[in-house]
Amino acid sequence: MGPGKYLHVAVVGVGGVGTQVVEQLIASPIYGFQLAALASSKRMLQSTKDFCISPVGWKDALNASETPVDLSAVKSTLQELVKQGEKVVFIDNTSSQDVAEMYPALLSVGINVVTPNKKAFSGEVELYKGIVQASRSGKCLHESTVGAGLPIISTLRDLVETGDKVVKIEGVFSGTMSYIFNNFSSVEGSNESFSSIVKGARAQGYTEPNPADDLNGADVARKLTILARLIPELKDKQGNFPLLQGYQSVTTTSLIQDAPASAVSNGDEFMKWLPEQDAHFAQMREQAAIEGSVLRYVGVVDVKNKVVKAELAKYPKTHPFATSLGGSDNIIMFHTERYGKRPLIVQGAGAGNDVTAMGVVSDILKLIRL
Repeated sequence: MGPGKYLHVAVVGVGGVGTQVVEQLIASPIYGFQLAALASSKRMLQSTKDFCISPVGWKDALNASETPVDLSAVKSTLQELVKQGEKVVFIDNTSSQDVAEMYPALLSVGINVVTPNKKAFSGEVELYKGIVQASRSGKCLHESTVGAGLPIISTLRDLVETGDKVVKIEGVFSGTMSYIFNNFSSVEGSNESFSSIVKGARAQGYTEPNPADDLNGADVARKLTILARLIPELKDKQGNFPLLQGYQSVTTTSLIQDAPASAVSNGDEFMKWLPEQDAHFAQMREQAAIEGSVLRYVGVVDVKNKVVKAELAKYPKTHPFATSLGGSDNIIMFHTERYGKRPLIVQGAGAGNDVTAMGVVSDILKLIRL
């Protein structure tokens, strides 16, 4: 790991995922870590020559700190460590666009970045290009942006870098959508209303506080953007990355396109409005059942036809999307030249603080092994 004994880590965002990241790092039996900085939305704590953040009681120490958040100061601290030959990593556990826009500046001075934050990789292409170019100096790993702890990005990279040709990627990428449609449109059949299932999903924490943020399909569109930009065949003749406007360039079927503005902006108002859509979804379910199919909200990257879309689609009751899913599982199929007759399938929990943190920590361990 270089001159020092430890990997120096700065953890930005210590909510559900961030706390799990720190705890998993502390519990790691193989490698040593030094907490260089911790930052919440309100305060931060940095190690200095005279003070080292202790893994024991780190949360209490951060809560007691009166130092306001200054991420430029964190960057300076990490940059100085890089100059001393130390290996450092900036861990962004937020969903902040502002933090994401720091990545090129961090990477360009040799600061590695690990994050589950989708914003940098699924937005405007200029930021993404800046990250790719700056990654010559520092490494940027973001496995957990697509499938939490599932090896989705690493699998795609392995396929591409070993010369396989991706034909199509399709899957259930949203844990929320998976839970809702596994229950609403099951192989066994269901009579429960769509709004009732969404209400139950919200009560169990499967949705955002406002389920409209899940049902608009944007989360799936972001994940598709991240994957599409890793496929060489989707670049144009000049080598430009696809989806110039990021996830907004993805053809996305919103399940709430008729929702009034008041419902889109407020979770409680949304749940009052949603029963108005029950008859519509019940009719779709009935028609799918007549055809021997179920409804699933899927994402598709069709490389051959250069189509990237997120949509509510019908799948036969014998299809893995109908038979293999349970709870809020994700399932992703890679159709490639090598995996032609039988696609490569990755399946498992695609949401949750612990598995998302596992994806982050796994990326950190990859950095150590480089």
